[in-house]
Amino acid sequence: MDASGAGKRFGPSPKWLCQARLHTTIKSAIGKHNAGIVRYKTQEIEGGAVTLGDNASTETVIRLLNRALASEIICILRYKRHYFMSARISSHHVKAKLLQHVTEERAHADQLAERIVQLGGEPVLLLEQLLNRGHVEQDEGDSLEEMITADLIAERAAVESYRDLIASIGPADPTTRQVLEQIVAQEAKHAENLASLLRG
Repeated sequence: MDASGAGKRFGPSPKWLCQARLHTTIKSAIGKHNAGIVRYKTQEIEGGAVTLGDNASTETVIRLLNRALASEIICILRYKRHYFMSARISSHHVKAKLLQHVTEERAHADQLAERIVQLGGEPVLLLEQLLNRGHVEQDEGDSLEEMITADLIAERAAVESYRDLIASIGPADPTTRQVLEQIVAQEAKHAENLASLLRG
């Protein structure tokens, strides 16, 4: 093969091919996300705690808050990994945004833990239990696009889960509901930020 042929074979991928690869990555991530949500909802159905309404028990609310806490901590770890990885790619804007998300996710975790204690429960912070309770899967992307996509999928999963939890609690626990509504509003903002980064 001549030098021209080698250049075509090993040169930079055309823009359309990069976009096709990213589209495939997003589809794969969405597939994993949907599977995770199905497993999460199935677990809740089996546990008999999908719709709590006015009969929400404190014990059940604590259990669901601990599940949300586990997911927040997993999100913090994922964002921290992507924060350091983005430095290698020299994307200062993305790095700053990820660090902001780390700070805000940590605040979410603190709010959930404080509410659990207020309800008379104990926050679950052991690693093994966190991995078993959390419904957001870790997705170890390599490229900047893959990392942002993984974060976006996780944020959308978090928004859906928090909205389900808010609907489940209903008017039975207005204090917990207010905490969750504040958190889900910020999670939705995170998703908007990440989608904006992907659009460039």
